[in-house]
This record gives sequence, C-alpha cells and structure tokens, in this order.
Amino acid sequence: MLQGAQSWVFSQKPTILSTGVVGGPFEKDCRLANDFDKFHDDLRMGKDTYEKAQNVLLEDAVEIALRKKGLTEDAVQFFLSGDLINQITPTTFAARTNQMPYLGLFSACALSTEGLALAALIINSGGANHILTGTASHNASAEKQFRYPTEYGGQKPPTAQWTATASGVGLIGTAEKLNGPAPRITSATIGKVIDMGLTDPFNMGGAMAPAAVDTIQRHFFDLKRDPSYYDLVITGDLAEVGRNTALELFQQKGISLDENRFHDCGLILYTDEQEVFAGASGPGCSAAVMYGHLVNEMKRGRYKRILVVATGALLSPLTVLQKESIPCIAHAVSLEYE
Repeated sequence: MLQGAQSWVFSQKPTILSTGVVGGPFEKDCRLANDFDKFHDDLRMGKDTYEKAQNVLLEDAVEIALRKKGLTEDAVQFFLSGDLINQITPTTFAARTNQMPYLGLFSACALSTEGLALAALIINSGGANHILTGTASHNASAEKQFRYPTEYGGQKPPTAQWTATASGVGLIGTAEKLNGPAPRITSATIGKVIDMGLTDPFNMGGAMAPAAVDTIQRHFFDLKRDPSYYDLVITGDLAEVGRNTALELFQQKGISLDENRFHDCGLILYTDEQEVFAGASGPGCSAAVMYGHLVNEMKRGRYKRILVVATGALLSPLTVLQKESIPCIAHAVSLEYE
C-alpha cells in the first residue's frame, strides 16, 4: 500500500458513498450554490455564539450524509474531523452530539484531505465499514480568533482571504453493494511541513503555495505519474496570490502542469461580485467544494480523475504575536470515477 516515500495506494478503492454540504447566508449566493444541500439564513444559526453555530454546520452535514444512505449513527465506526478554533472544540461538541467513535484532527485548512486520506486508509485495511469525515469553518468565529471580531471593522490588504461559512462531510465505505460507478479514493500523498519564512498572516496563500507544490511534486514522483493523468488538479485555498505563486514554482521545478487543469477551491467558490479579497479560505471551503461540486461534477461526467490538494497554514494567534514564521502543510487525495 505504501508507494514511494509519502504516498498510499488503496487497492480496495474506498468509495465516497454519500455527502452532506451546508453553507451560511453569504454562501447562498456563491457560484456553487446548486451543489450545496442546505443553507442557513442566520449567521448565528439560532445559537448565541458563532462557535456554536459552527457546531450546527457540521451536525447538519453529518445528518444529511447519513440520511442520503438511510443510515443511523450506530452504523458508522469512526468520525474523523477537526477545525480551526481553539482545541477543535466546535468539532468536539458536534462529536458529542452524534456519539460516534471520534478521532480529532488538525491540519488547519488541509483538514478535508487529511481526514479523507485517513478514512480511506482505515477502510482499505478492513478497519471499518463506514467512516464519516469532513470539517467546517465559520467566517465570524475564525475572524474573532485569528484577526479581529467582525464588529471591529478592521481593514485588510488585497492578499487576505475570506473564511467560508460552510461544512462538507463524506460517508466513506466499500463499494460492494453499489450498482454502477462512484467516486473512488485511489491514492493519497501525505505532505511535509514547509516553512519558507513568511510571517504575514494576511498572505496565507503565498505562504501555503510551496507546501502545495511540494506535495504535488511528490505525488507525481511516488506514483510515477505525469500531470496529464488528471483531468483536474485543485488546491484547497491558495486563492489568487497562492495559485499564481504555485504556477511560478511549477515552472521553476520543470513540472509541466497545464494551467487550464490547475484550479483552486478558494477561487471557484464565490462569484466575482462577492467581495472576498484574494479568494475563499477555511477548512470548510475545500470540504464543501470537494464533497459538493467536485463529486457532483464527476457524477455528471465532466471529470474522471481529480487530484485534490487541500492546504493549511499551521499558525496560531500566539505564534503570530511571537513573530514566528508560518509553517504550512498540504495533503493530496486522488479521486477516480469508476
């Protein structure tokens, strides 16, 4: 199953059996709105804090994914998830609600593919029949922790990104009882922490780009694949600055990745009319795009093979105050519709 230095190949081809994708009021007007299952009209979602609202996003996505397959919580062996907020408490409180055996994860905005890679590994080894994995983020809870509360009205530079209020969850299992093709998880490449010395927390796309390129390069090397193998290579939330930086790094490293096949979740989630600075961010961004839009596009026949590379900036408010640089990570998962 281990291939090369950092990659797994899943011979049993674990499958995305169903998904749940939920958004906030701002996401109702996004470019990919038709790929969401549910929207909330209230940013607080009936709760008295934004962190509790984030719990609701994840709880709703879990409930939707299970309902689509007609399953209850006791049919799921493990719940793999995490988030950005202090000690991943929104996710932990959601896990308290759904009462599934729980593994809390942290890779910042790379959580969506970290969870999916680990879920596929466990399913492939026979360690479970059903696993739920995914994540959520909330614009106001992230702003309060990492920058300033939204009520403060602080100004941001053009390199900043907009944390998505969204959740995406996938139910992962074997495909023995499926009739017809489905999105299979065929491989994963686990990234290394890359730190190029950037210290600006308002330029996370630029900080994360080297980690994304390093993981993508390693994936092609480990699996002995050419970039043309994939119909689409899509990063998590590099947004405009990070994507442009990544394209320059590909060129420097001699990687011939077709620019038209290289996209970013943070650039396709929102419309041009929605003012999101350089693009979207947050673990809920790549999770919602992957489990919503990308899975649906595979089912529609647009893509047969996709490499999803979620990226994360592993900073905290404390490390920023201590003038630390920003360590970054990227994990890649390949999806094939067969």
